[in-house]
Amino acid sequence: MEHTTSSPKSWADCAPTLVAVAAGRAPADLVIRGGRLVNVQSREVLEGWQVAIAEGRFAYVGPDAGHCIGEGTRVIEAEGRFLIPGLIDAHMHIESGMLTPAEFAAAVIPHGTTTMFTDPHEIANVLGLEGVRMMHDEALMQPVNIFTQMPSCAPSAPGLETTGHEISAEDVEEAMAWPGIVGLGEMMNFPGVAAGDAQMLAEMAGTMRAGKTVGGHYASPDRGLAFHAYAAGGAADDHEGTRESDAIDRVRQGMRSMLRLGSAWYDVESQITAVTEKGLDPRNFVLCTDDCHSGTLVNEGHMDRVLRHAVACGCDPLVALQMATINTATHFGMERELGSIAPGRRADVILTSSLTELPIEHVIARGVTVAEGGRLAVTCPHYDWPESARATVRLGKVLEESDFEIAAPEGAAEVRARVIGVVENQAPTKALVQSLPVRGGIVEGGETAQIALVERHRGTGGVTNGFVSGFGYGPGMAMASTVAHDSHHMIVVGTDRAMMAAAANRLGEVGGGITVWKDGAEIALVRLPIAGLMSDAPAAEVAADAEAMGRAMQACGCTLNNAYMQHSLLALVVIPELRISDLGLVDVTRFEIVPLFED
Repeated sequence: MEHTTSSPKSWADCAPTLVAVAAGRAPADLVIRGGRLVNVQSREVLEGWQVAIAEGRFAYVGPDAGHCIGEGTRVIEAEGRFLIPGLIDAHMHIESGMLTPAEFAAAVIPHGTTTMFTDPHEIANVLGLEGVRMMHDEALMQPVNIFTQMPSCAPSAPGLETTGHEISAEDVEEAMAWPGIVGLGEMMNFPGVAAGDAQMLAEMAGTMRAGKTVGGHYASPDRGLAFHAYAAGGAADDHEGTRESDAIDRVRQGMRSMLRLGSAWYDVESQITAVTEKGLDPRNFVLCTDDCHSGTLVNEGHMDRVLRHAVACGCDPLVALQMATINTATHFGMERELGSIAPGRRADVILTSSLTELPIEHVIARGVTVAEGGRLAVTCPHYDWPESARATVRLGKVLEESDFEIAAPEGAAEVRARVIGVVENQAPTKALVQSLPVRGGIVEGGETAQIALVERHRGTGGVTNGFVSGFGYGPGMAMASTVAHDSHHMIVVGTDRAMMAAAANRLGEVGGGITVWKDGAEIALVRLPIAGLMSDAPAAEVAADAEAMGRAMQACGCTLNNAYMQHSLLALVVIPELRISDLGLVDVTRFEIVPLFED
């Protein structure tokens, strides 16, 4: 496969120039002076220290870079501001922003993110290895650092769901040779690892033999033998913790604890006390976003938002900054390349006037100004996405109201139904049981909404029906989305079966996205034509559509924070307790299909 890259020259290739600049024999390309340098290696602020940059890397870092200034050297006056390393997201999915890598980069660069470690397992479920390659190639075209972790689990839970494509151990081995691959994406099949599943262990072993990092995902409160077996398999980190004890247990096993603040995941405050109160070594903690939609990126920020939040939770700003820079670089074995303002490293640096409020005033990546005053200053090149990536919603038929009817057992006037219970601001759901009435042989949810998973990869016409509570929807509505982690079929939630059919058919018509219907009409639409997951439109446009979608959900009665993220995870069959797949309801505490009705 051909790969396009804009990666900078290596330190080894630049060393003669860097040495000459640091020694005063050659001029720097850029000097920044008059600021306060935050050294994350030593965790101190160095007053008046200056930096000289050449060939996209730091050449001199010290008290006076005057000897590096020559004819043609650009000088930036920091005017007392702090110089901090460019921010790094340790674990994230670009597709969750509903944007392509180019547009995601364009959205986050003004917020100071200069490095991302991304896992494109969303597109892997839809388009397989070819989809991963497309994401990887566009990532390497960007003016900032976007490294790719090869997805490990498509399907995430074999036997419990059907994906558009599957990822094999051979696919993983092939990808390990690609230039931008830094490791294996989150190993979600933790029961498989603990049970010694040959394919999962082969993927992890192939990654470790390539000298790369195995991403973890242990979404279970169990700390028994399964947890220890999972750690023994090679997972190097975990972002699924929600409690202080989760963070502590991970680092005690030699794993990095990733504390996430996404659009809907608020897991920093509950875990960072392991550092701020229990006093654990902070170098084993890193910050990440996991999933951020475009509205969050445009209106609130990215890693700058996470960093501000960590500080607001009581973390020392310098410690929090380490968690968003050098700790992450070290975790991926790239501390000699990224994450600090030090000689030889990529010249990724931010000028900010406050370490607590963290205004991102000037962003430099690889020695080039990429954003200033909140405005993007560079071009983020686009990959030429083929038609095969744009024609991925195949329903097989026009869906009708009857496809969403749930037949009751013969003669029943009432049923005891398993119901997925949404938990605000958290990925886990609750496995509920509710008594629901039967009318004309059909189960009616009443105030409990229906949920359906519509098969969209192979055009089978399959619809799996169930119930979900917690959104607060009123009557006469439906919402459908082709973003349906992780297998990315189509999730439809509604209180009106005719509206559910209309919403599903609409997404088949436009090629994917999110649609909200109320009282017989569409009231919001987010078009996501690439794999049914992403748009190549600018982030502000996608965010505006997403905000309109959020308002439409509220108009339907929903009051949850970032409820769309909850909607999109209802088929995530690796996070407890109850989910839905194309094969039925999944009890994720036992990893088995369970009937909709109790006996």
